[in-house]
Amino acid sequence: MKTLYLDCGMGAAGDMLAAALFELLDDKEGFIHKMNTCGIPGVRFIAEPSVKCGITGTHFRVLVDGVEEPVLRPTSSASGEAHHHEHDHHHEHGGNDDAHDHHHEHGGDDHAHDHHHEHGDDDHDHHHEHGDDDHDHHHEHDHHHDHGHTHVHRSMAEIEQIIGSLALSERVKQDALEVYRLIAEAESAAHGKPVTEIHFHEVGTMDAIADVTAVCQLVEQLGVERILASPVHVGCGKVRCAHGVLPVPAPATAFILKGVPMYGGRIEGELCTPTGAALLKKFVSSYGEMPPLKVEKIGYGMGTKDFEVANCVRALLAETVGEGDMVVELSCNLDDMTPERIGFAMERLFEAGALDVYTVPVGMKKSRPGVMLCVMCREAARDEMVRLVFQHTTTLGVRETRSRRYTLQRSIETRTLPCGEVRVKRSEGYGVTRCKVEYEDLARIARKKGVSIEEAGKLVEE
Repeated sequence: MKTLYLDCGMGAAGDMLAAALFELLDDKEGFIHKMNTCGIPGVRFIAEPSVKCGITGTHFRVLVDGVEEPVLRPTSSASGEAHHHEHDHHHEHGGNDDAHDHHHEHGGDDHAHDHHHEHGDDDHDHHHEHGDDDHDHHHEHDHHHDHGHTHVHRSMAEIEQIIGSLALSERVKQDALEVYRLIAEAESAAHGKPVTEIHFHEVGTMDAIADVTAVCQLVEQLGVERILASPVHVGCGKVRCAHGVLPVPAPATAFILKGVPMYGGRIEGELCTPTGAALLKKFVSSYGEMPPLKVEKIGYGMGTKDFEVANCVRALLAETVGEGDMVVELSCNLDDMTPERIGFAMERLFEAGALDVYTVPVGMKKSRPGVMLCVMCREAARDEMVRLVFQHTTTLGVRETRSRRYTLQRSIETRTLPCGEVRVKRSEGYGVTRCKVEYEDLARIARKKGVSIEEAGKLVEE
């Protein structure tokens, strides 16, 4: 099984994850070109070498309209009532807070910065949300301040519009939106406001969208079957915000990482950002020590700050060592549901992450014809799958069988052909190699050319 293992022993940030996965690619120039032309407004990606503790890796810089944004991750305020004023200059002051919430470099920095804030012992680099009472004034969603900065508060609907318009696959766009929804839910919980009242700021939004979509695109291109990770190092100490001092991890990060193994360690500062936490929550299926792996490639995604240990995320692309992997098969018999209702139940199970869902015709008691609904999933998803089977079917019981599964290693590559762009799934292992064009791409070409699927396949082969 093609597996990706993420070492988050120095935390996680969006750009660090993207850079680590980027190093695993064969066609790095193609990826940079794709991201620079996919339509993120004003964004340009730059991958540059970076050395931490003698280890060479990659640091991702994202320029927005030619400038590296000072905000590192999506920030939001409830109903636009509270927001940050970013300053692109150096402040030298003590531990006191002024009227604005300043941004500081931190260990999991998504991008490099040229400004610093010098505080006392509590000077840990950060950028955090604050509640209704941080400011005693209110601003419209699109406005200017004397500091020379423009602030635009974007709702989740606006984020959806931006991501939905990108020249990326539907899967990548859907994954990116799910990451943003995790962040919005966390900010909603932190502020005590409904998700519908959460707004993301323009400052930092475009480079944050770039980081999120880059990771989602890389996951698709790498074609991994599962992603594992170490427990997450979140840092320790305190962060100073305009309304007081908060502990690390920040409220939004802590909310997102609920249920995820994390630890503080001795490095003071915020090492895991909400963006990084949300990406991990979206893609990682389990956390723990590295399992037996046959490693093929290793990538290092570097942060900006220097510590006594390497400030990086390490990604290992590998094949699982062992005789297959264990899966759970759930089944139930149905004789009183219409095909439409069964089809709807199957869709919900696939959406929830089932590895496979299928039906088998069976003969039931009193000679009634019926179907056996079968769901294949990983053990960690078993309880959720059982819940969905009961919710969407009429069954009164579900059977469970644990099986060992053997699979070929799979990857997806995108090819640009005269008839259009197509994705090709490559499967190999056990002395076998197979290539197959994705059905959706063949169907698109067939509809566009007005030909059959078979004829579209011949066009692709030419």
